[in-house]
Amino acid sequence: MNHFNFKSLAFYGVAIGSVLLLFKVVTAYGENNLKAPPTINGRYRLTLAENFPNCAKLVPLILDIQQSGIYLNASLLPAKANAETEEQHSLTGIFKNQQSSLSGKVDRYILCHISDTQGDRNKLVTIQMQLVDRGKITGQLTVNGIPQTLGFTAMRQEAQEESQKSKSH
Repeated sequence: MNHFNFKSLAFYGVAIGSVLLLFKVVTAYGENNLKAPPTINGRYRLTLAENFPNCAKLVPLILDIQQSGIYLNASLLPAKANAETEEQHSLTGIFKNQQSSLSGKVDRYILCHISDTQGDRNKLVTIQMQLVDRGKITGQLTVNGIPQTLGFTAMRQEAQEESQKSKSH
């Protein structure tokens, strides 16, 4: 009975109460202020507003996005790409407040099916995009060496396939 003195019990009571209060404050802050970003992981079909300069026809492109929290890795691929022809994710960026900026190098052939041997095969590409609603992204595509910025709309492929199925029924 000599081991239980009032000062020790008061100390441990205050310590435990303080930890519980701190836990409650941190939990309340996290629930109110820390939200996971929406998931934009997937393949999106890009529809460009206009052609690339010196390109005969509009090139159908796929933007393949892999997401880990706010960090994005993406590839810009031709629409007819299959699993064997896909390249490593060459675009990187961060997704914050429904907006993202991706940048990296993309093979010139992917952007316009004109093969020329002059200069660098890869073009520096920057994509500024904003999530409009679930499965739809709008943005601008900037390619190093092309003075104009190209607007685009991207629809998630699964969402696009579902809307086509519902129209056919």
